[in-house]
Amino acid sequence: MAGSTSEPVNTLNSSSLETGPTSHTPFVTVTFLFFFWGFLTVMNDVLIPFFKKTFDLTYFQAGLVQFAFFGAFFVISLLYFFISTKSGDPINRIGYQRTIVIALCICAGGCALFSPAAAAGSYAFFLGALFLLATGVTLLQIAANPYAAILGKPENASSRLNLAQGLNSLGTTLAPIAGGLLVYKVFASEGELALDALKTPYLIFAGVCLVLAGVVWFIHLPSIGGDSVQDEKSSALGFPQLRLGMAAIFLYVGSEVAIGSYLIDFMGNENVMGWAKPLATTYLAFYWGGAMIGRLCGSIAMCDMENPGRKPVYMIATAAAVMALIYIVTAVDFKDGELVTKFIELKTLWPFAAMVGLCLVAFAIGKGRPAMVLSVFSVFLIALLIVAALTTGKVALWAALGAGLFNSIMWSNIFTLAIEGLKEHTSQGSSLLVMMIVGGALFPLVMGAAADRFGIRHAFLVPVLSYVYIAFYGWWCHARSAKLS
Repeated sequence: MAGSTSEPVNTLNSSSLETGPTSHTPFVTVTFLFFFWGFLTVMNDVLIPFFKKTFDLTYFQAGLVQFAFFGAFFVISLLYFFISTKSGDPINRIGYQRTIVIALCICAGGCALFSPAAAAGSYAFFLGALFLLATGVTLLQIAANPYAAILGKPENASSRLNLAQGLNSLGTTLAPIAGGLLVYKVFASEGELALDALKTPYLIFAGVCLVLAGVVWFIHLPSIGGDSVQDEKSSALGFPQLRLGMAAIFLYVGSEVAIGSYLIDFMGNENVMGWAKPLATTYLAFYWGGAMIGRLCGSIAMCDMENPGRKPVYMIATAAAVMALIYIVTAVDFKDGELVTKFIELKTLWPFAAMVGLCLVAFAIGKGRPAMVLSVFSVFLIALLIVAALTTGKVALWAALGAGLFNSIMWSNIFTLAIEGLKEHTSQGSSLLVMMIVGGALFPLVMGAAADRFGIRHAFLVPVLSYVYIAFYGWWCHARSAKLS
């Protein structure tokens, strides 16, 4: 039985994987976890405007939702790093399977705490529940990211992680739609915002976590054994690609979370679209759906394929299929106690299609090389954020939403570039990279403070410097690879 206590000790090195090619069943299982934690994470984007109105908060105070959630990534990952340096890597001793099961149970506990938090009417209680939920997600990230990257051929690591992140993006795309319907309509009290609207959805999420924990316990995940040869460096911090990558992850996650956190209010600004929150929540799916398009296309662009000439065809077909999916899910609504469909006019969506085309052009410029693609996408993001901050109406709207397309491959590419060559230090390096997700706790506060002072539109200039650094990191990794080859 896979969940038995006889699971062998694991260390992260693909050379000792039970099966050389990608193991499909374990990989599918792991990618479904990516989907679910993406869903739970982006529910925060629905909670922020909900809490802001319910508790009468400033943008800065509402940003504490992300501070509590992503602050857990820093605290738990830092503890993990210290434990690994003092007494050995915990995942190597516990095993991936047990780590994932424990993490899902912790997630369930955090979701379940939403009910007493709602009963108490306490914003601080909700923040505590989010911290516990994020503790479980942190452990999932530490275990699942390197596992997905290593489960197959090393040269396809970025491609595999982009595919897994594509499923993560499916969760982040559906979360605003499902979360908006559940919180603002299905469980709302007579159309009014009330904390009780959060109880049932998060109890459902808790139940799903427990079901997933049971499934993972009983399936077989192949163990990964380490090499007997030890690297001369005493810890993961001895590798420059990891140190620079940690800063890149910090800036990327902080920027992506901050942008997503305030998109609903951005779209509601009178100089942009002036939309009510339920409608803005629907359009948030284009931001996270764009990330799904980029990640799935990135998986194709950066994989080792027998016939590379077919890649553009596959990428265009994938982009078209996901665009159709986004169009369908954004049509779902809940009215008078029934699910109904209300499709957005197709002619109004041509700017998004143009953005997708621009994304495919960016892949072509990057020539399928993870480091080059990272730099090219960063340059496009800088341009889009400047346009979003300095223009109005639909131009600002689609520039901001288009940022999701170009944020898409950043986690996967930075992560795989940063852990490349770490050998037995890979798990420790993973914990350090996950620790840098703390950027998601800090950037929404900075962007919220900027929005309070300068307005929500100009606050979208805050992440620009982040992408300048990430463009540099991509260039540095490309130059390093050229020297080593």
